[in-house]
Amino acid sequence: MSSHDDPSQFMDAVIEIAAEAGRKIIQVYTTDFAVTHKDDLTPLTHADLAAHQTICEGLGRLTPDLPMLSEESAHIPFSERAAWRRYWLIDPLDGTREFVKRNGEFTVNIALIDEQCPVLGVVYAPVTGLCYFASRAHGAYKQVPGAAPQAIHTRRYVGGRCVVAASRSHSGDSLRGFLARLGDHKILSIGSSLKSCLVAEGRADVYPRLGPTCEWDTAAAQCIVEEAGGRVTDTRMQILRYNTKSDLLNPHFFVSGDPERDWSQYLKGADTS
Repeated sequence: MSSHDDPSQFMDAVIEIAAEAGRKIIQVYTTDFAVTHKDDLTPLTHADLAAHQTICEGLGRLTPDLPMLSEESAHIPFSERAAWRRYWLIDPLDGTREFVKRNGEFTVNIALIDEQCPVLGVVYAPVTGLCYFASRAHGAYKQVPGAAPQAIHTRRYVGGRCVVAASRSHSGDSLRGFLARLGDHKILSIGSSLKSCLVAEGRADVYPRLGPTCEWDTAAAQCIVEEAGGRVTDTRMQILRYNTKSDLLNPHFFVSGDPERDWSQYLKGADTS
């Protein structure tokens, strides 16, 4: 049996790597930084690249035998990736739009994927120092600076007003239709993977993402949600899987705290590509 079979052994080191990447991000955040754009028109800053380098160097020392896939190194072909059983999946700066807006709602996301499933996840918010983390069979936790980690759990939806986590930067007709069919609801707007973490800690019931995302956007938070008792599924209620195809796009999905609830019933023929 490989010493890598228990992902929890990496947790302390990965949290520190995420925190170090966060410090590099803050160094840029406090300056008059420049913003460029990638081919898909998403914003890119020096903070993304500095965090990418910090994380890759740190994980390379921690597990030199494991491959890494980062948003900033997403060109690795599927012909190579298809052979990966276990690898690191990284979003060095999730929520670059929030970073550019300077609202603090961005995170460092690091996940360990094993057989297409996230088995370790760290979501670190550089501005506040807030950290969510989980590993398979070890539960999910939230830690604020200077305090001990606290176990977190999703909540069951028992009807009434539904609390919906939603993006500050992304909307669309599919989401508006979903909310209209949902009925009485309250929206908590926040950026990056913090939306999924709101569901994981029981502050929101569901986070519907009926728009484009990539695999590095969701993997770390998915582990946290699942270990907290929730699910991350596509619109057909199938669990999200990773590294299964040539592109790295996620389907539309739901993060839900109550695994018994079929949120897709509120779509009713909406575009769920």
